Amino acid sequence: MLVRDVVVRNRAGIHTRPASMIVRAASKFASEFFIQKDGYEINGKSIIGVMTLAAEQGSTVTLVFDGADENDAAEAVVALFEDGFGEVE
Repeated sequence: MLVRDVVVRNRAGIHTRPASMIVRAASKFASEFFIQKDGYEINGKSIIGVMTLAAEQGSTVTLVFDGADENDAAEAVVALFEDGFGEVE
């Protein structure tokens, strides 16, 4: 199991487009993927789950990866957060 804390950097937070990007990236890997925020844990491969987190700019979320390709999955998803989902700040 691999756990990473990341900060939501983009101004609009995790809205539809970033949620879609997260789910698409995570779905390329066999590893299980969960996102934790404020005591809640959702399946990171579920668009509805990711959107229900309502993660705003500046919030910290915990990403949990578990599986044979967890390192690659973590690298791909963490990169999205670090890039601010490609949104201009």
